[in-house]
Amino acid sequence: MKINQVEELVGITKKNIRFYEEQGLLNPERNPENGYREYSLKDVESLSKIKLLRKLDISIEEIKKLESGHLSFNDCLDNQAEKLKKHQADTALIIELCNKMAGEVGSYDLIDAQRYLDELKQLEKGGVELMDITKEDVRKKSMTGAIVAAVFFILLMAALITIFTIAALSDPIPVPVFVLFMLFPIVAIVLTTAALFQRISEIKKGEAYEARKY
Repeated sequence: MKINQVEELVGITKKNIRFYEEQGLLNPERNPENGYREYSLKDVESLSKIKLLRKLDISIEEIKKLESGHLSFNDCLDNQAEKLKKHQADTALIIELCNKMAGEVGSYDLIDAQRYLDELKQLEKGGVELMDITKEDVRKKSMTGAIVAAVFFILLMAALITIFTIAALSDPIPVPVFVLFMLFPIVAIVLTTAALFQRISEIKKGEAYEARKY
């Protein structure tokens, strides 16, 4: 069957299916006549298993170990349960600190940030995992760069359209030529805008976790 059929059957996007193939979790056969991938019911079953495990937040690396036989299914689930318990315990401590701050601080302006940062530092020393703000800042910075570059290019194309329109009004040219010259910057603006929104969407999802959703 084709990838569109698999996408509909399993409820996983084509992009994620391709990702799993790149990671070696799926190896569909290819049609010898045209080279296209031909997915079998076994591939569908494998994808359903991958979807189940990803929804349990089991990592790609763990799934690879399962498929290769280097990790038993029970050990995998036991490990994941321990990770989730650890996360639950960490979350409980963070909630406790949030409640403490809400009771001690009257407003945002009155926060003694360093005091609570010190408390968070002690929690981290005790093994509590907190948000990695470095990664978040890098992600936001890369998004800003993409937006600035795209906006600059769009403004440049808009300026070309304006200049050419003014020139055409001053010295009329055949309509087909005018349309042809206008077409390039307009298409460039449309494609750049589409690429920008796609880039922002990818950055927000986190490109390092392409298939984290499944």
